[in-house]
Amino acid sequence: MLASETLPPPEMRDSPINWAKKNLFSPWYNAIITVVLLGLLAYGLYNFIDWATTQAKWDVIPRNLNLFVAGTYPKTERWRLWVLLGIIAVMSGLSWGVIARSVAKLYSRSILIGIAIAAVVCLLVPTLFPFRLLLLAMLGAVVAMAWVGQQIGRKVPSLGQWVALNWFLVLIVGWWLIGGGLGLREIRSSSWQGLMLNVLTAVISILLSFPLGVIMALGRRSSLPVVRALCIAYIEIFRGIPLVTILFLGQVMVPLFLPEAWVPDNVFRAIIGLTLFSSAYLAENVRGGLQSIPRGQSEAASALGLSVPLTLGLIVLPQALKAVIPAIVGQFISLFQDTTLLSLVGLVEVLKMSRSILANSDFGGRFIEVYLFDALLFWCFCYAMSAGSRWVERKVNTEHR
Repeated sequence: MLASETLPPPEMRDSPINWAKKNLFSPWYNAIITVVLLGLLAYGLYNFIDWATTQAKWDVIPRNLNLFVAGTYPKTERWRLWVLLGIIAVMSGLSWGVIARSVAKLYSRSILIGIAIAAVVCLLVPTLFPFRLLLLAMLGAVVAMAWVGQQIGRKVPSLGQWVALNWFLVLIVGWWLIGGGLGLREIRSSSWQGLMLNVLTAVISILLSFPLGVIMALGRRSSLPVVRALCIAYIEIFRGIPLVTILFLGQVMVPLFLPEAWVPDNVFRAIIGLTLFSSAYLAENVRGGLQSIPRGQSEAASALGLSVPLTLGLIVLPQALKAVIPAIVGQFISLFQDTTLLSLVGLVEVLKMSRSILANSDFGGRFIEVYLFDALLFWCFCYAMSAGSRWVERKVNTEHR
């Protein structure tokens, strides 16, 4: 610690008060703007808290929480959703630990604060107390399995290569659990409703659109004229058609080209539409990353004897994808928000379920409470993707350390 005689004068020290003086109250017009904005913010916040604590009727949320999350999914079969949530919690912890196997301190201060906030949220979820404890147990499973995954990852470093495959297996198991078959009672996709439908269609569409977008981006830069023309046509067609139109065409036209027995259900057709639409935009994001890589790197790899697939897989694509991580995650967030359009083709996602709840005479007029809850749900998922993106960016941004 510096001796008091070596410290700068108090007015030059980097304290919060000095920061506020420099950035918020200097010069004089900046101070006026700050005071006016803080006054408006305080006024709005006061009115919102007054409405939320004295006028709002929040009981509409706990009384309909099951409908928001799972819609009309059979009550006797909802144990499958809890099992799937448990599998996801375990796999999330293991993946976190394996990926962070080289990190000296797995639970940093910021991560511990985040875990504490998540634990409080689990206890505040408006549901029965046993379900809150179950959510808390799953959070504990994530934390515990992260430590287990880190220990296993240090002993078997090659395990990191199988993380993506394991998540693909989780997706297959999840589809089986939700839909049934092979020993479980079959549940038609018309019962897949609420937030579960938004998450399911978004996750599968993201997993399918990413490789398709990368292939289209590579094809657009191909030296083969036919391949390049087909990829350009695909990208320009699907970027030029509104998503709503694609969803309607998927519901109406796909059955015209397939035998009746082969026609996929409404949910799968919606996933196809979301995938085709999102992959076209994703291809352009990836193409931007590919163009940022100097041509000399490919020429140097060719001079060393690397084949084109090895050059793309080991040198060009890793750098290109790293450069466009924010754009790719932005596309995924947009895709998740686009799932609210599924109600236009007859699927009951969370917003349509909200409208159904508001149509109930017992909850009439509670639009603000319901739509605020919907906004909170979407914000949580989108912020989680954004936070994950920042974490990945820090981990792969090794050249600036």
